[in-house]
Amino acid sequence: MEKVLLITGGSRGIGAATALLAATQGYRICINYLSDHVAAERICGQVRELGAHAISVQADVSNEDEIIRLFSRIDADLGRITHLVNNAATVAHSCRLEAMSEFRLLKMMMSNVVGPMLCTKHALLRMSPRHGGKGGSIVNVSSVASRLGSPGEYVDYAASKGALDTFTIGLAKEVAGEGIRVNAVRPGYIFTDFHALSGDPFRVSKLEPDIPMGRGGVAEEVAEAIVWLLSKKASYATGTFIDVGGGR
Repeated sequence: MEKVLLITGGSRGIGAATALLAATQGYRICINYLSDHVAAERICGQVRELGAHAISVQADVSNEDEIIRLFSRIDADLGRITHLVNNAATVAHSCRLEAMSEFRLLKMMMSNVVGPMLCTKHALLRMSPRHGGKGGSIVNVSSVASRLGSPGEYVDYAASKGALDTFTIGLAKEVAGEGIRVNAVRPGYIFTDFHALSGDPFRVSKLEPDIPMGRGGVAEEVAEAIVWLLSKKASYATGTFIDVGGGR
């Protein structure tokens, strides 16, 4: 059976590192992106150079109509999806709850909670034996913020990742009998441009003294955990969390 993998938010950071690693392990890969077509095509080209079949598809994965279009493209170009990495997410500038608008909160929950749930819904419609599938593997990219709460920075982001953790646990139990595994990776302070969204692109370097291992992580270290959970090497793991946070 062909291994067909969708990585949401796959054009940069952890998503891109995951695509490059998966390319060496026999996956046919769809790199989803929101707006940076050039970056997505660059990663797609690198994936192809590693010998994997790959496509890049623009879609806002917090919008179900666009998710439907995304999955239809995968069906047509790669085949029935067997693996999913829910990596796309957003964060906003650091502040206390009193300064957070309704718009910010709704956007956070749509992007970080509703979006992964909708993508998973459409993956299950292809993976589950109930719908003609043969099983599959899903990895949600959460955050150590779900355990720490991110006080004074972005409790909304932490809460959204806490919801993603709960979703991971519940869904893992719901579909375990259908040959579908659902796990999560919780990165800590990782050197990616994601932190620029919080208003501080140098945040990881500043916080390194507070990390027990004394350094920030890199995207490739998180990708190793994601790809392991996707693989048959993790065949008895479901509802499982791997923290990649340097001891945080």
